[in-house]
Amino acid sequence: MTTLKQATGPAYTRIYSVGAARGENAVPNDDLIGPIDSSDEWIRQRTGIITRTRAVPTTTAIDLSTAAATEAIEKSGVAPSDIDVVIVATISNPKQTPSVSAIVADRVGANPAAAYDINAACAGYAYAVAQADALIRAGAARHALVIGAEKLSDIVDPTDRSISFLLGDGAGAVVIGPSDAPGISATVWGSDGSKADAVGMNHTLTEFRDGQAPWPTLRQEGPTVFRWAVWEMAKVARQALEQAGIEASDLAAFIPHQANMRIVDEFAKQLKLPETTVIARDIETTGNTSAASIPLATHRLLQEHPELSGGLALQIGFGAGLVFGAQVVVLP
Repeated sequence: MTTLKQATGPAYTRIYSVGAARGENAVPNDDLIGPIDSSDEWIRQRTGIITRTRAVPTTTAIDLSTAAATEAIEKSGVAPSDIDVVIVATISNPKQTPSVSAIVADRVGANPAAAYDINAACAGYAYAVAQADALIRAGAARHALVIGAEKLSDIVDPTDRSISFLLGDGAGAVVIGPSDAPGISATVWGSDGSKADAVGMNHTLTEFRDGQAPWPTLRQEGPTVFRWAVWEMAKVARQALEQAGIEASDLAAFIPHQANMRIVDEFAKQLKLPETTVIARDIETTGNTSAASIPLATHRLLQEHPELSGGLALQIGFGAGLVFGAQVVVLP
């Protein structure tokens, strides 16, 4: 019997570079408080957000992805034609199909790379990094372009008090490829669909089509999500450190999903992070950008603290599904 040939890849992978694109407009709290009958002080106290970036109506998640990917590729030293898989994590593709990834692959010069989108909300980027790492080590690809991209301003209801004031627009991209030493640890990931109603869209597109509901927008049960994020996700973060074989004290940086500053602070406390660990707080001026938040926060962190390059960072995403994913990476 003829034996099938199997592909094998390199033993290890790492992130080569990071690119970013944020919505063109800075939207301060004062611009949003009217419809939700709130105040700048209330939003700052509850979320830590001072302003968030939002794109102009003509800019799509595809445009944001392309801009972030272009920067990541240029900084990576990898030719666009050498990228053989493009993975985009997003919940804001303007169309159900085709994928954002196929269009972006073509725009950046990676055609005919394999391309697909994943919908894992705020955990999407961590899921995509896990997949890129596995695909490369299995020999299914050599270089991967991973993007987290969102244009959440298209799916917010300005009168919604549960989530509308949190959300921003942007994209973050990384190039991942072979490495001589481990640069991405094993991923701790999972889901809890029993809490599917805690955060997500309030209507379906078919209900909207049939005139039974308004345009679907995001909303959340704030207290439920907060409790889950703080208690359950701290456990996942600790598991990820364990899987990576390191201690919290080994971390140069902590880059959680930028959901809410209070969640970030509570996390840091529970993980007993030392003073030396730099904590990403990009939410202050970018807002919550779902799948884009971790790579955007990584990009800003490396801009402000170039000395973190080569250090270890714990990244964790969590959100609608409910879904979660965490891994430790070596910062490019």
